[in-house]
Amino acid sequence: MSTYQSLDAEVLRTFVAIAEQGGFTRAGEVVNRTQSAVSMQMKRLEEDVLQRQLFERDGRQVRLTAEGQVLLGYARRILKLHGEVFNTLRMPHMVGVVRIGTPDDYAMRFLPAILTSFASSYPLIQVEVHCEPSKQLMLRQDLDLTIITREPGAEVGQLLRQERLVWAAAKGFCPHEQRPIPLAMFNTDCFCRSWACNALEHQGVDYRIAYTSPSLAAIFAIVGAGLAVTAQLQSLIGDSLCILGEDQGLPQLPMANVMLLRNAQSHSPITDCMADYVIDGFR
Repeated sequence: MSTYQSLDAEVLRTFVAIAEQGGFTRAGEVVNRTQSAVSMQMKRLEEDVLQRQLFERDGRQVRLTAEGQVLLGYARRILKLHGEVFNTLRMPHMVGVVRIGTPDDYAMRFLPAILTSFASSYPLIQVEVHCEPSKQLMLRQDLDLTIITREPGAEVGQLLRQERLVWAAAKGFCPHEQRPIPLAMFNTDCFCRSWACNALEHQGVDYRIAYTSPSLAAIFAIVGAGLAVTAQLQSLIGDSLCILGEDQGLPQLPMANVMLLRNAQSHSPITDCMADYVIDGFR
């Protein structure tokens, strides 16, 4: 039977940090190692263990090769399983409650896979999900973990994901024929609503708030019926809707940052564990 050198978890942790931080120096700060120690780890990984080039170096910037991208997927899975083994065997007392706050759109798009994976590993932990707009969630002190939307330059917490806000409508909907443009948006405390209205006003496009709801499902039902246009994160737009843009006379919308806030007063192994699953689920 063929034998292979083992992949050390700490080396894989450093490798993932390099991929996420874009350089050896910043990765060293994350894993608490010097730049030279990080370089030595990766040299051994490339030359002795895998015998494959994992990085393309351009000055101080580092990019993954095709082989590096393959390893990145495996490394994240290995580290996740590694953490689950230690949590399960060393902390069988993982029983309790974790309270998560999130806007409704993220609850629909990301939480199902996150909670399914978490429940399979920690079936005795009760999860409370509280769905409210980001502005309201930021005021709450009773949540362990909070997922919020922020615009670039106003970030707080840990970055989970960055993507563009886009216009969406039913297929065949023509904004040119609709003046003022009817919008279906979340209620007044929504960042996306403010950004969309500001962009339209800046470009001089007449609009009206025709429909409001705290529910993303309700908004998409209205938009899918051809009654209005909405502005949401691009990853939320399903195949039944089409993305609109400048060709349809609509302004470009800003990038949105999805952030994770942790409540320092309720810090525990349970919240740390759930945070890891949230981070992984938003990649």
